[in-house]
Amino acid sequence: MLGKSWKYTANAVGLSTVALVAAGAPGSAAAADDVLRIGAPLALTGGLADEGKKQEAVWQLWLDKVNDAGGIEVGGTTMQVEFVQYDYQTDGKRAGQLAEKLITDDEVDVLMAPFGSGHTKIVAAVAERYQVPLLACVASSVSVYDQGFQYLFGTLAPNTGMTESMTVYFKEQMPELEKVAVYGRDDVFPKAMATALANSASAAGLEVVYDQLYSVGTMDHSAAVSAIKAAEPDWVYMTGYTQDLILGRKQMEDLGVTAPIVTMVTGPAYREFTEGLGALAEGVTSSTWWHHATAYTGAIGPWSSTAAFYADFVETFEIDPDYVHGSCAAAADVLVHAVQQAGSTDNQAVRDALAETEVLTFYGSIDFGENGMNQGREMPIIQVQDEEIKVLYPAAIAGAEMKLVE
Repeated sequence: MLGKSWKYTANAVGLSTVALVAAGAPGSAAAADDVLRIGAPLALTGGLADEGKKQEAVWQLWLDKVNDAGGIEVGGTTMQVEFVQYDYQTDGKRAGQLAEKLITDDEVDVLMAPFGSGHTKIVAAVAERYQVPLLACVASSVSVYDQGFQYLFGTLAPNTGMTESMTVYFKEQMPELEKVAVYGRDDVFPKAMATALANSASAAGLEVVYDQLYSVGTMDHSAAVSAIKAAEPDWVYMTGYTQDLILGRKQMEDLGVTAPIVTMVTGPAYREFTEGLGALAEGVTSSTWWHHATAYTGAIGPWSSTAAFYADFVETFEIDPDYVHGSCAAAADVLVHAVQQAGSTDNQAVRDALAETEVLTFYGSIDFGENGMNQGREMPIIQVQDEEIKVLYPAAIAGAEMKLVE
């Protein structure tokens, strides 16, 4: 049985007043000429629910801003905007099925991809089959974008640049750094990051003393953690999703694993990570794609600057935004810009407009390359210090110096 769709319109005010439309209800699939319909399969339950709910929340915030402006102007017509979404329960196969339903039953004009490279890849195959533009705001693995998809565009920069800059930066901060242990989840993004780090470390002259993957759903990392302890690394680098990393860090503590540098990608980028670990999060480093310390101005969309987005977000949610919030809100800005450039919601025209996109958002510049990915840029290295997230790199936005784990 398929779930229900929550139809958010530009007339909705706040999260508590969204209209609930039963899937397949009369009128729910009618595509009006003056409405831009955005479809989104989201992981609102299951293992990726934390991430899916972030997408849902920031898109509602974005939609309220669009409402405040009276809608969007497209080809001389004021259009309203709707989000139509389904909970795919963190089941990749179901994400693909619901993407197809959004296209064929709900007649959405464009799609937003769910969290993660693996599920984005599944949805991208569906979008490509129906030639519907797809914006991915939380998928950074190049392997998603090298499939020849013509309708897929992503706002995150490639993750390959993360490991190179991190290795160089850590060597500068700790010249005696020699040995690194790499432990990653056997899943699209975490595996890509683990592989990239091992390659970057080797290229930088570090000895990779441990390099293993763990299966999706692993509930005990003690054997791997014991092996890492025996290898005596200076740097422990673990990749995975939030709950994996929380468990891994706790088992490191339980088994007495110590290292001057502990990196968990992308744990500290999420509030849930620091809240779940408390004091154990102290000193953990990571990379991220965006931080609100950036200061872009003159941006397209409802927020003309990073500061304006940050102020609205904090006022609404009383927490700091992370890169998921930033990238996904910016993806909505880019999508509207493309529709306006196309002058209609015609799939081919919007796709072509996306391919030509070169704009500045509050999140930073968006300039899609030949494979549909946003072009590379310096991505922040962050660290938990005194229960707060500090930016260590790049120097232009750094707010603290790196501390070694005690």
